Amino acid sequence: MLKPKVLVEKNQNPNGLGPLTLAYLGDGVYEVYIRRHLVKGGIVKPQMLQRYATHYVSAKAQAALITKMKDLEMLSEEELAAFQRGRNAKSHTHAKNTSINTYKLSTGFEAMFGYLDLLGQTKRIEELARWCIEQVENGGLENYEFK
Repeated sequence: MLKPKVLVEKNQNPNGLGPLTLAYLGDGVYEVYIRRHLVKGGIVKPQMLQRYATHYVSAKAQAALITKMKDLEMLSEEELAAFQRGRNAKSHTHAKNTSINTYKLSTGFEAMFGYLDLLGQTKRIEELARWCIEQVENGGLENYEFK
């Protein structure tokens, strides 16, 4: 069994990390915002939490969200570059029930959140997460459905 090492946290330059590492971190960062939103919204049963969370964190939802963000030109050049690095990453797997293109878009979405987290851009992450929640809940993704 692999025993965890004692780690000393240090600042990491997100530009020096691989896009899949950024996506790994970003997946967790975004998921925390969604889970907190659901619990604070009164959904407290684990089965229901999981069911509702998929509307926000599925590859299809994330692909639609990032596509709309790009269409609305709401991303900075740096955020767009982090997304593109994640989207273009070579992965040996992809999510079930989604196309490779959808999976790549969602990986880019997650990489952007990981990039922002490593830069300590908490306010920007909160702004984007709130916007994503509003889009999902208010039907703002109807023209951005992915198969």
